[in-house]
Amino acid sequence: MLGENIKNLRKEKGISQQDLAVQLNVVRQTISKWEQGLSVPDAEMLLRIADFFGVSSAKLLGETMTPSSQASDIAESLAKINIQLAERNRRSRRIWKTIGLVLLGLLILSLLLIILSLPASQSFTVESTSIEEIGSRLR
Repeated sequence: MLGENIKNLRKEKGISQQDLAVQLNVVRQTISKWEQGLSVPDAEMLLRIADFFGVSSAKLLGETMTPSSQASDIAESLAKINIQLAERNRRSRRIWKTIGLVLLGLLILSLLLIILSLPASQSFTVESTSIEEIGSRLR
């Protein structure tokens, strides 16, 4: 919601991410992360963004707030957004960790199968040679 609002306001104003970054004294990648919802600006930066676009911070956050709302309400909204982002990142890390463990397990299983197949084929060769020697001795 916040990221989409920043992106829409930026496009309405006809400026690029780089132009907005210069105005706010941040790098372009920061603007990109805000717009993608990968991070959120702090309360002070949120007020600067709202001032730049000439909108209220409540509108920027996408919530209908009473005019008497204070910075604590903004901070509370940002805290909720940060919690949601942290949970999304935790889930993503768990997924990648699981994928890594599965791949490691498959690698170990493959190595074990290779190791176990080598002695079996060698012992078969030794046994077949032994049987041939026994057969030649019996004749």
